[in-house]
Amino acid sequence: MGKLDGRIAIITGAGGGIGAAVSKALAREGARIVANDIGASLDGEGRDTGAADAVVAAINDAGGEAVANYDSITDYDAAENIIQTALDSFGGLDILINVAGNLRDRMIFNMREDEWDAVQAVHLKGTFNTSKYASIYWRQERKGHYRLINFTSISGLSGAAGQPNYAAAKLGIVGLTYSCSRALDRYGVTANAISPGAATRMTQSVPEDRQRIATPDEDPERSPDNVATPVVYIASDRSDWLTGQVIGARGYEISLYNKPEVISELTASAPWSVDDAFEAIERQFRPAIENFKPVIDRPPFYPDPQVAPPA
Repeated sequence: MGKLDGRIAIITGAGGGIGAAVSKALAREGARIVANDIGASLDGEGRDTGAADAVVAAINDAGGEAVANYDSITDYDAAENIIQTALDSFGGLDILINVAGNLRDRMIFNMREDEWDAVQAVHLKGTFNTSKYASIYWRQERKGHYRLINFTSISGLSGAAGQPNYAAAKLGIVGLTYSCSRALDRYGVTANAISPGAATRMTQSVPEDRQRIATPDEDPERSPDNVATPVVYIASDRSDWLTGQVIGARGYEISLYNKPEVISELTASAPWSVDDAFEAIERQFRPAIENFKPVIDRPPFYPDPQVAPPA
């Protein structure tokens, strides 16, 4: 018996990297898979059905059940068909995992409008598009252990200097996940976000003269398969208790992030004067920031997203 026997999952960006690893891991545990991927290049250009087809073939050859879908998550209307593919092929939908992504790296002062829009369209709008149509189905059914699993990034959580478009979209996905967790709980849906670390074509796009990283074959600790393991747990019906959280998965580590919270507060009995506010803010907030130490305080395990790409 697999951990996900009888469950039906859609994975976007399933044609390679983390998406492929997640698709295969869920299938090994008994889930039936809709592998969505348009087969685009790293910057989101072009189409190639071979990426999704290869993952589907690997799953089916191993005794699992999978079908391919080639619709673009950036297309609001086409996103509905991604959900419909699961309903038509397998009769339902229990799990939606939004992995698909692209990159258009550039410093904020050099970024073009089209580079900003292209990344927002895939990451933030794409996650909204599929999540909306999945939530419509779940709201109608109200009878499952439904799972919305979105992918964020350390780039958004830390604010990568050379990825303003990607960072904004990925942190936006966290806010969207929090919102969906509150809105959909009554329908049996949990919503969580994954912050992954693995060697993929995205990390390998970092210029070699700035950062070097081993491939998964050279170092298994950097394999996307390690990211897939906690995703399998969240996708299972055991995880009903877990919602509205950001989970980190890199190497052999699984982390729980805190939600933003107030760490220091100033209160007055009357409106603040400018002079008093200047004095109080520096007296209380500055040491609170300077003395704050996260639970995990260490260099990045994977290429530092704050390394700026060429202008």
